[in-house]
Amino acid sequence: MWKSIPYLFLSLFLFGAQPVLAEPIDVNTASAEQLAQLKGVGPAKARAIIAYRDQHGPFVAVGELTQVRGLGPKFLEENGENIVVSQPVADAAQP
Repeated sequence: MWKSIPYLFLSLFLFGAQPVLAEPIDVNTASAEQLAQLKGVGPAKARAIIAYRDQHGPFVAVGELTQVRGLGPKFLEENGENIVVSQPVADAAQP
C-alpha cells in the first residue's frame, strides 16, 4: 500500500489536480506577490488585476475578474476555490 502513495501524488500532479492554498486570496487586498500564487497568474497579470482594481474600485464578485485582460472562465475554473472577494467596509462617518 505505501509503495503506491508516490504514484497517487504523481497522477494527481499529471492529471491537473489543483492544490487548494492554505488561505484563499482576497483579490481586493492582495499584493502582486500574493496574486502570483494563483494558477496562470504571473507578474504581468498580477499587475493587471491591481490596475483594474485601482481604476474600477474593489471587485464585487469573483466573476468580475474576467473583465481583466487575459483572465477568462478557465482562470476562474482553475482558481475558484482559492479566491475570495471582500466587501468594502462602509465609512462610519458617512450616513
